[in-house]
Amino acid sequence: MDTRTVKLVYFSPTGTTKAVVEGIARGIGPGTPEYLDITTPEARKEPLVARENELLVIAVPVYMGRVPALVHGWLNAIQAQNTPAVCVVVYGNRTYEDALLELQDIIVRCGGVPIAGGAWIGEHSFSCPETPTAAGRPDTDDLRHAEEFGRKIREKLQSVPSVRELPEVQVPGERPYRGDPTLWTIDFISVDDRCTQCGVCREGCPTGAISPDDSSVIDQEKCITCCACIKKCPEHARTMKPGLVMEASKRLNTLYREPKVPEYYL
Repeated sequence: MDTRTVKLVYFSPTGTTKAVVEGIARGIGPGTPEYLDITTPEARKEPLVARENELLVIAVPVYMGRVPALVHGWLNAIQAQNTPAVCVVVYGNRTYEDALLELQDIIVRCGGVPIAGGAWIGEHSFSCPETPTAAGRPDTDDLRHAEEFGRKIREKLQSVPSVRELPEVQVPGERPYRGDPTLWTIDFISVDDRCTQCGVCREGCPTGAISPDDSSVIDQEKCITCCACIKKCPEHARTMKPGLVMEASKRLNTLYREPKVPEYYL
């Protein structure tokens, strides 16, 4: 099967999902892939249209074992036309539970045909220097696996004349989906006097939760606890306050130290 275009879509507040997608793209090559970063609110205003002679790669991080509720509306508005699709989730070394199956179900409802799926490990959002979880992931080995996955996707497509010849890929998960996609509404970020109001945190916030007038002001109703603003602050002026998120970071560090490995399904 000849695919004229590869469209790679990712939601990646802290950059881990983006890194995995770029690794997959290197494996799929050659050609010039089209990247669509849907991390910011502005990028999620227009729906995606994908055709049968294109390959669609969709990647999201796992939140509470599920696809992030924030991107459900955009994902469900995708207009695919028997488009071969690859579903990828990235999780923080705990578990991805039903997120991969949920993402695949969304793509099927939108007219896509899942031909592959995978789960990679990225540094957990709550990871910090004091209580790291999957620090530095995806690492070199993870990205090597991503490239290998990309090559196998290309080989699978080249083995058939049409996507209609491929059976739907089976991925782990249960229906109804487990886990609670409801995120915490909590004041957990401390901003100290090192803040220069540079705006890096505001520009990278996936929900627009940070005030354009004062970077220390955060709309708790919009915040999804992705911790992107903490990790990206060039002055290290943002840290976790004592409380639920910090306690969760400590538990993750204690319970999920054994490194997990990427999994993919073809």
